[in-house]
Amino acid sequence: MTDNFRHISKELVQVANKLHSRGWLLGTSGNLSTVVTRDPLQLAITRSAVDKGELTTADILLIDEDLKPVNGASGKPSDESALHVAVVKARNAGAVLHTHSVWSTALSDLHYAERGFAIEGFEMLKGLSGVKTHLHREWIPILENSQDMSELAQTLTQTLSADPQTHALVLHRHGLYTWGHDLKEAKRHVEILEFLFEAIGRTRMLN
Repeated sequence: MTDNFRHISKELVQVANKLHSRGWLLGTSGNLSTVVTRDPLQLAITRSAVDKGELTTADILLIDEDLKPVNGASGKPSDESALHVAVVKARNAGAVLHTHSVWSTALSDLHYAERGFAIEGFEMLKGLSGVKTHLHREWIPILENSQDMSELAQTLTQTLSADPQTHALVLHRHGLYTWGHDLKEAKRHVEILEFLFEAIGRTRMLN
């Protein structure tokens, strides 16, 4: 493996450990990826069924856009690798993060009938890439969860095409997908969105 891949693997482990400590990647939930090369497209992605609180660089695999490990690497990449590739292609993203928090899961259930929910008026929205004012209205699409990753990837691609401004989406009773031009931005988006989800959820409980 190249020095670049080793460096990216270390960064993914560090981010996974931080997100796990916040309760957003408990147990084997969630997955993380970073683009290593674009031509050909190759992603560093977490291995399937690994506890994110115990993740090591040995649990990061290099895959191609057909979801196959590169250079004969052993191990099974995340079951949701197809969704990461779909996001990278649809958004030209450099990193994709998928978390399983209590608040994103609860809101996905609460707003499932509307197939999404809006967030507006919060100062924290300005932490999202390109957002300059708290008056921004961020629409979070909710997709039905599925075990058919090929079909779900197609639905995800169609959703992002229909709403090119959205910074994230949520799978029903599953969790958040967000991205960024690099891993640092993607991590920031997770932190911003999880804050907003919790703020909305707790406010509704208080009311």
